[in-house]
Amino acid sequence: MPPHIIYIMGVSGAGKTTIGKLLSAQTGIPFFDADDFHSTTNKEKMKTGIPLTDDDRKDWLLQLNHLANNQSNVQGAIIACSALKEKYRIVLSKDIKPYWIFLHGTYEQLHYRIIKRRDHYMPINLLTSQLETLEIPTDALTINIMQQQEEIVNSIINYLQKYL
Repeated sequence: MPPHIIYIMGVSGAGKTTIGKLLSAQTGIPFFDADDFHSTTNKEKMKTGIPLTDDDRKDWLLQLNHLANNQSNVQGAIIACSALKEKYRIVLSKDIKPYWIFLHGTYEQLHYRIIKRRDHYMPINLLTSQLETLEIPTDALTINIMQQQEEIVNSIINYLQKYL
């Protein structure tokens, strides 16, 4: 069976990293956080509350696609990535057929989660711009973030078992 690429997507505060790490622990598929691949310039821009542009994201998306392509030849990957727009998902999917998991919640749920976080460069005021930018995927397993973490991971595993 070939290695698979699984993108866990959604806006800031949706739980992409937490769910990605838990899913990795359950499946043995390596986990990567797309936030770790942002340039220092992009992180500083977001830290000051300035939303990234498509141009700011270009190299980041290409780097993540390169990672996914490399990992598709070895162990596969679970990648936590906002992937807000369809055109971003097209870049992220180039030359591979990934599985998309979309974690969604209400503004209030996401806001609450973000204000409770510590040591993250993404300020709360960028949540609105992310929600405005978000294009809901039509080809993803969509999961409400209010479920228990274990339920979310089990739902993803059950979904993936149809394909893996």
